[in-house]
Amino acid sequence: MPFPNGFENLLNLKHSMPENDEQQIAKLFKDGDRAIIAADVAELTRIYADDYIQYDETGKSITKQDVIVELSSRKVRYFSMTSTGRHIRVLSEDVAIVHGSEEDEVEQDGRRFRVRYIYMDVVVKHDGRWQIIGSQLSKLA
Repeated sequence: MPFPNGFENLLNLKHSMPENDEQQIAKLFKDGDRAIIAADVAELTRIYADDYIQYDETGKSITKQDVIVELSSRKVRYFSMTSTGRHIRVLSEDVAIVHGSEEDEVEQDGRRFRVRYIYMDVVVKHDGRWQIIGSQLSKLA
């Protein structure tokens, strides 16, 4: 059954509309999960800002370069990453906070295990594209 005049054009318009900031950030995080699992250096380079810093619950910090070296060397391998809650708060036209929890399947030092943690990431827009600039992680028992 054909659509009334103009309705089909309206449907096509919805699919061609640019993504809003929240949608772009959600896609960035999904791309990031895939890049971590695949150890995709080009994607990781795009997703993380050059001055990216991550802190764990002990206060240990790692940089973007540390993350890339660790994943590309396969010293740490991610087999799955499951978001068990992700919330995006766009604070301004170029700053957002993403917080939530994850459950990942990881291999390190020949041992495969599950890890659960909560996180808060700061995301900034550089030259019209969103990047993760900082992360705070805390493992859950």
